[in-house]
Amino acid sequence: MKKLSSSQVRAMYLEFFKQHGHTVEPSASLIPHDDPSLLWINSGVATMEKYFDGSVVPSNPRLTSSQKSIRTNDIENVGKTARHQTLFEMLGNFSVGDYFKKEAIKWAFELLTSPDWFGWDKEKLYMTVYPEDTDAKKYWEAVGVAPDHIIEVEDNFWDIGQGPSGPDSEIFYDRGEKYDFLAPDDPENYPGGENERYLEVWNIVFSQFNHKPDGTYEPLPRKNIDTGMGLERVVSIFQDAPTNFETDLFLPIIKKTEEFSGSTKYGSSKEYDVSFKIIADHARAITFAIGDGALPSNVGRGYVIRRLIRRAIVAGHKLGIQDDFLYKLVPVVGEIMQSYYPNVLEQKDFIQKVVSSEEKRFNETLNDGMQLLNDLIENVKTSDSKVISGKDAFKLYDTYGFPFEMTKEYVNDAGFEVNDEEFENEMKKQKDRARNARSDAKSMGVQRDLLVEIKTPSEYTGYTNLTENDAVLKDIVYDEKLVDSVNDGIAEVIFDKTPFYAEMGGQVADKGVVKDADGKLVAKVKDVQHAPNGQNLHTIEIFSSINVNNKYTLEVDKAFHSKVSKNHTATHLLDQSLRNVLGDHTHQAGSLVEPNYLRFDFTHFGSVTKENLQKVEDMVNEQIFKELPVKTVETDQETGKKMGAIALFDSKYGDKVRVVSAGDFSVEFCGGNHVKNTNELGLFKITSESGVGAGVRRIEAVTSEAAFKYLNAQEQTLGKTADLLKVNQLQDVPSRVELLQKQIKDLEQKQTSLESKIASQQASSIFDDVKVAGQFNLIAGVIKVSGMDQLRQLADTWRNKKVSDVLVLGTSNDDKANLLVAVSDEAIKDGVKAGDLIKAIASNINGGGGGRPNLAQAGGKNPAGLQDAINDAAKWLENFK
Repeated sequence: MKKLSSSQVRAMYLEFFKQHGHTVEPSASLIPHDDPSLLWINSGVATMEKYFDGSVVPSNPRLTSSQKSIRTNDIENVGKTARHQTLFEMLGNFSVGDYFKKEAIKWAFELLTSPDWFGWDKEKLYMTVYPEDTDAKKYWEAVGVAPDHIIEVEDNFWDIGQGPSGPDSEIFYDRGEKYDFLAPDDPENYPGGENERYLEVWNIVFSQFNHKPDGTYEPLPRKNIDTGMGLERVVSIFQDAPTNFETDLFLPIIKKTEEFSGSTKYGSSKEYDVSFKIIADHARAITFAIGDGALPSNVGRGYVIRRLIRRAIVAGHKLGIQDDFLYKLVPVVGEIMQSYYPNVLEQKDFIQKVVSSEEKRFNETLNDGMQLLNDLIENVKTSDSKVISGKDAFKLYDTYGFPFEMTKEYVNDAGFEVNDEEFENEMKKQKDRARNARSDAKSMGVQRDLLVEIKTPSEYTGYTNLTENDAVLKDIVYDEKLVDSVNDGIAEVIFDKTPFYAEMGGQVADKGVVKDADGKLVAKVKDVQHAPNGQNLHTIEIFSSINVNNKYTLEVDKAFHSKVSKNHTATHLLDQSLRNVLGDHTHQAGSLVEPNYLRFDFTHFGSVTKENLQKVEDMVNEQIFKELPVKTVETDQETGKKMGAIALFDSKYGDKVRVVSAGDFSVEFCGGNHVKNTNELGLFKITSESGVGAGVRRIEAVTSEAAFKYLNAQEQTLGKTADLLKVNQLQDVPSRVELLQKQIKDLEQKQTSLESKIASQQASSIFDDVKVAGQFNLIAGVIKVSGMDQLRQLADTWRNKKVSDVLVLGTSNDDKANLLVAVSDEAIKDGVKAGDLIKAIASNINGGGGGRPNLAQAGGKNPAGLQDAINDAAKWLENFK
C-alpha cells in the first residue's frame, strides 16, 4: 500500500480524470449561488446542477472536481463515530450525456487498482449493485472483479422523489480482520453493512431516468454519470488510520488542541477523544464557512456556524480549556489545506477575528447557561417529579448552545432525569420551522431537452451596437415546440446576432422592439435569458407574423440601456470602495442592476457606521468627478488575474474573459454593459443600507437623473421642515431643531419636578393612613402619578420613613394600570415576599408581574380593577400564615 498524503490523493484523483479528458472544475464556495433550496453546498454534484438539468451546456461534458461540502443533518454524531464530519471534500467525476456505465466502471477500477495510480489490491475491493442493473454487474466482471465480490443490494437506487434518478454502484474496501469487530454470522458483517471492516469509498450513480410526478419513470434523453468519493475516507486507507481523525487532515488540529489542554492527551480516554474530534471537525467547518462569507447569527447558515463554535467551546471546557482557543486553530486548518485552498491562510486574520469575537461572547453565555442548569437542578430537588422539563433542556440547547447530551450528563450526575420526549418534540418543532422557511425549489430540475438540442450559433453585438438591421431569425420555440412561424402570443426566439443583453451577473435584460424589413413593429422584447448552449434567448410578445430565416431589425431601448449601464459601472465603483473602506474581507454577495436604481449585497461582520457609509459614497463620487476612462479588454483568465481583476461568485469563465477597468481604481471580470467614462454617471447617492441576512448587508443607490431627483426630493422635504420651524435659511434648520429639543427637555424636567412634588404631597397623605391587615401594618391606595417611576420613588420614601410593614400602590395612565408592592426587611423575615403578593393581586388588572422579595411590580390593561387589587392585598395579608 502506498503512503500518500491527503494533498497527493486529491491531486492524483484529479490528474487521473484530467488525463481521461475531464475538465478540472475548481471547488466552489460553500454558499450556494442562485439555489434557494440549499443551505450549503453539500456534494460535488450540487455545483453541477445547471449542467445536469440542461439549463447550461458545458463546454466539455466530462468534468471532475474536489468540492468542499458541509452537511449538518447529524451534527450530534460528529466525534462519536469514525467518519461523521460536518465539512468534508467530495472527489467526483461527472459525465453530462457523454460516457456512461461501461466507461465509468472501467476508469473507477483503473484508478483504484493500477500501480500507476492508487494501486490497491483488487481482492480488497467489493462492489454493490442494484439487482435489476445487470449491465453494471456485467461491466464489473469484465474489468476483473470476481463474481463473489459483487453484491446485489435493493437500496442501490438513487432517487430524490422527482427528477433525475437511477441505479448506483458502491465500492467498498476491506480493511482487514483487525477492524472486524462483529461476529462472523452477524447480519451486518458484509460490504454495505454497519461495520468498520468494509469501508465505503466511492459511489457511482447512473442517472438514466426521470422520476415523474405520477410516480412512473421514463428514460432521460441524455444519460449522466455522477460519482462521489469522500477524500477523508480514502486518505484513512492510505494512512492506515483507524478513523478519519487519525489522518493528516485532522491530526495537526488535534495536536495543537493538546497544547491548549495541558495534560489531557488524545487517546487517553474515549470521552476526551470525542471532545478532541469535535474540536478538530468544527474548527475546519467554521474556518471554511466564514472564509466563504458566512457569519455567525441566529438564523440559517449563521446559526449553524454559531452552533458549531459553541459545541467546540463546550468540548474544550471538557478538556480543561478555559481560555479562548478556537480562533488559534484557524491558521492550523489553513496550513493543512494550503495546497488546494490557499485563500484560507490569506483570510486567516479576518476569520480569526470573527471566531474570537464569537468565543468571547459565548464564554459569557456559557456561564449564564451553567447557572440556569444549576438552578434547574436545584428546583427539581424540591419537586415531586425529579425530572427536568424537556422545554428547559431545549432552551439550554437552543439559547445557550448546550448539547442535549451535556445537559443530560450533568442532570444524571445529580441523580435526576430529563424529559427526552418533550425535548425531541421541541427539536421537531424547530426543524419544521426551518423546513418551512426553506424554498420549495427542487434541488435539481429535469432536462429541457428542446433547448439543449438547439445549437444554432448566435452572436451578441450589444457591446458596440444597440441596433441590428439584418438579424436573421433562426429558431422559434412556441408551446414547447420548434416552429417555423408564429402570428401572435408569446414565443422564445434566437437570432443569428442580437444587440439585446441577456440577464446575467445581476444586470437585467435589455428591452426593445423587433421590426420587419419595412420598419413595421412585429414584436416587443419582454425578456432575454441565456439558452443552455449560450445563445441569447428572447421572450417576445408578437403583434404580427414572424418567420424563421427572415431578416429583422432589432432595436434596444437606448434610454433603458443607458441607465442600466450607468448603474452597472456604479456597482463596480461601489464594490471597490467598500473593500477600500471596510476591508478586503468584504465581497459581493449579490447584486441587481436596474435602470432606476442599483442594489448591492456584500458580506461584512457588523453594521456599517454612518461615517464609513459616507466615506464609501464620497469615494465613489470622487471617481466620477475624476472622469476615469472605463475600458474593456478581452483576454484569457490568467492574464486577467495578473491585471488584478476580481472574480465573483466562483464564476466559471470561458477561455476568453472580459476585464472591465475604471482607471486604476477598479478592475473586475465582467460580461455586462458599462459607460465609456465615469463622468457619465453624474452623481452617486446611497439611499439605504441595511442587513438582509447573516453577515450580509445591502446598499441601494441611485445615479445620474435618479440621484438628482432623489436629492431634489430631500431638499423639498427639508424646505417644508424649514417652513414649519419658521426659519428662512435651510442651513438654520439643525440649530432650530436643537433649540426645540432643549426646550422640550426643559419642559420635561419641569414636568418631572411637578410630578415629584405632587407625588410627595400624595405620599404625605397616604403614608398617614396606616391600616392593620392580619399581623402586619399596611399602607395601600390608588394614587394619580405619571407611572411606575413615580411609584418606585414613593417606595423609596416609604422605606426611609419605615411607616409600615407593607406598601401597595396603584396608578393608571392611558388605559394602562400599574401596581407596586414593597415589603420591609422585618416582614420578609416573617415570610412575606413582594413577588408572591403581586402575583396574587395582579389578575385584577388583567396583568402579571414579579420581582424581588422586597419589591415587585405588575402592569395590566384594566385600570378599573386597581381598587379590587388593593382590597385583595389586605385580604391576602389577613390570611397570611
